[in-house]
Amino acid sequence: MKIFPSAFEGQAIRRLYDEATETWWFSVIDIVQVLTGSDNARDYWFKMKLRVKTEDGAELSTDCRQFKLPAADGKQRLTDCATAESLLRIVQSIPSPKAEPIKRWLAKVGYERMQEIADPAQALDRARQTWQQQGRSEKWIQQRMGGQETRNKLTDYWSEHGVEKGREYAILTNLIHQTWSGLSVAEHKEAKGLSSHNLRDHMSEAELIFTALAELSTRQIAERQQATGMAENATAAKAGGRIAKNARQQLEDQTGHSVVTAANYLPPPDASSSPLPPARRSRSTKKKP
Repeated sequence: MKIFPSAFEGQAIRRLYDEATETWWFSVIDIVQVLTGSDNARDYWFKMKLRVKTEDGAELSTDCRQFKLPAADGKQRLTDCATAESLLRIVQSIPSPKAEPIKRWLAKVGYERMQEIADPAQALDRARQTWQQQGRSEKWIQQRMGGQETRNKLTDYWSEHGVEKGREYAILTNLIHQTWSGLSVAEHKEAKGLSSHNLRDHMSEAELIFTALAELSTRQIAERQQATGMAENATAAKAGGRIAKNARQQLEDQTGHSVVTAANYLPPPDASSSPLPPARRSRSTKKKP
């Protein structure tokens, strides 16, 4: 997940992008605040969830999910989030002169994403600029972008061979990662001290390389076996992950250093506005067996 700060008429609206499902999620509280001008948008939303149902009888919160987003005090707090489609139902349930402007704003966000899909170079340019602003080296950026291309080729194969986008993508991705690294995606993020951040944006050069090797191997094995559906692609995922695992262990035996680390690119708490330093360790790490 990547968090993107944004604003509507000067008021902050937190949103994040789920790369696995290609979905935008918006903070419901922030949208409610804009629409109502309430001093306590959280309480307004809580009461609204209790009393309002959609036309088909479902509760407004049914399609909401909770993600950790940065709060006013700087801490990461679980926040109700909804997709643009779900937000439209919520907007329609709140009498406000800003309802139509908000709908247009949501449509604009979707249009920007459509532009990136039609012209992927726009997304790549935006990502490169963001990484440069965060202090990443050109070498790291090239490795990150190369790994993303490898990832895209793998997901293209999945989409064409009976793997459902979203949950099944996430399961296979986690299977590959856990096989080569020894950690699940969630465990790796925890080790790095990450919450809603994108794990790959906080990988070292070596971690990016082995992730790409695992995903490249998985795709080529799947193509060779003509894997179709979740079960067959899971077998290919394990095989691809093992190839990267064996390579990782050989490198660690030669160097005496663990490839998988707790290093991250989070800014120090007292220097959040300054350019990011090279990857730092959020906690000590030992060589993995």
